Amino acid sequence: MRFRLPFLVALIPLALALFGAGAPAHADAGFDRWLAAQWPAAQAMGISRATFDRETRGLEPDYALPELAIPGKPQKPGVQAEFVQTPAAYLSDKAIGSYAARGRKLAGQYRGELAAIERQFGVPPSILLAIWARETSYGGAKLNYDALRVLATQAYVGRRKETFEAEFLAALKILDEGHVTRAQMKSSWAGALGLTQFMPTGYLKYGVDLDGDGTANIWTSVPEALAATASLLREAGWQPGRRWAYEVIVPVGFDCTRAEPGVTLSIADWLKRGVRIADGRRVPPAAMKDEASIILPAGPYGPAFLTPANYFVLKDYNFADLYVLYVGHLADRIEDDRPFARGWSDIALVKTRDLEFMQQVLTRKGFYAEKIDGKAGMKTRAALGAYQKANGLPLDCWPDAQVLEHMRRGG
Repeated sequence: MRFRLPFLVALIPLALALFGAGAPAHADAGFDRWLAAQWPAAQAMGISRATFDRETRGLEPDYALPELAIPGKPQKPGVQAEFVQTPAAYLSDKAIGSYAARGRKLAGQYRGELAAIERQFGVPPSILLAIWARETSYGGAKLNYDALRVLATQAYVGRRKETFEAEFLAALKILDEGHVTRAQMKSSWAGALGLTQFMPTGYLKYGVDLDGDGTANIWTSVPEALAATASLLREAGWQPGRRWAYEVIVPVGFDCTRAEPGVTLSIADWLKRGVRIADGRRVPPAAMKDEASIILPAGPYGPAFLTPANYFVLKDYNFADLYVLYVGHLADRIEDDRPFARGWSDIALVKTRDLEFMQQVLTRKGFYAEKIDGKAGMKTRAALGAYQKANGLPLDCWPDAQVLEHMRRGG
C-alpha cells in the first residue's frame, strides 16, 4: 500500500499527455513532440515552413474520435452502416428510389459536364452520381470535423499511424498549395474530404482541374468532384462499356462455397452451368468472355450477383460489398427505375464479437486465412460453408445461430 501514492503521481504526466485531462493544449507534450517531428517529412514534400507553423500552431488532438488506440482507454469503434445494418435496411428500396429520382434530375442538370467526364475517363454518369449520393447525400451531409485535426490525431494515436501520417502531410500539402482554406477543409470522422469523400493523398493523385483555375475543387464544384471520382475509378481499372454486375438466379443445389472472388469463370461459362440473368438484362456478346465471380451477399436470404471486373473496381472506393451493391443498384435505378428482381429478407445479424469468435474457430480449423474483423465478407461466408460441409450441417454459408452454437460446443 505504501507504493500506491507515488505510483499514481507518476501516472499523472502520462495521463495529461494522452488525454489532456482538461488541461490546455500545450500540456499535451507527447502530441506536441510528435507534431514537431513531422517537419522534416513536410519539408521534403515541399511544404513551406510558414504553412507548417501556421496550420499546426495550437493544433490539439481529438481523443473522442473513433478507432483510436490509446493505452488503457477502451477503443471507440467507427460505425459504418455497411457492417451494422442488414442488407434489407441498408439497401432500402424507398431510400434508393428517392435518390434515383433526384439523380435523374441532376443527370439532366449536369448533362454536358457528365458527358465530357465520361469521354475522358470512360465512367458512366450514373455511377458517379450514385457515389456522390452514397458518400454525402448529393452534398447534403454535413462534414463538421476539422480534417487536419482528425488526421493528426489518427496519425498520433490511431490504429493505422503510418497511413494517417501520410494523409496528414498530404493535407498540409493541399493547404500549402492553396487549394482550400483550413476553414473549408472539413471532413468525416475518418478524414475524408469533399463531395465524394477523398482522402488527401487521393485528392493529390486524382484531382481534376476542369476549369483551369489551378485547383481541383472537390468541395463545391460538382463536375470537378465527379471528375476526380472518375479519375480514381479509371486508374483502378474501370472497363468502359461493361456493367458493374448482373443480378442472377443460381441453379438449385448451387454450392455456396463457390460464391467468392477466387472462383471465376467467363460469364458465358456461368450461364452454361445454369446461372440465369434475373432482371431481363442482356449480356452483350463482347462481355461473354469476361471473367466474373458469384456473390451471395445475404446467403439464401437475398439476391445473387454475377460480378465482373467493374464490381471490384468499385470496391476500391469502399471495400464493403453492401456499399458496392448500393452504388451499382442506385446507378441502375437512375437509368432505369427497376427494383431488384428478388427482394431482401429482413434477417438478424450475428454480433461482431460472435463473428470474430467464428472467424477464430474457422482459422484454427484451417478454413479461413484472412483478417479477424468480425465482418461476414465473402471469404468468411465461403469458409463457413466449408465448415458446414465438414461437420454435416445444412449448407448455406451463412453465420447463423446454429453454426455459432455448434462451434461453441467445440465444433
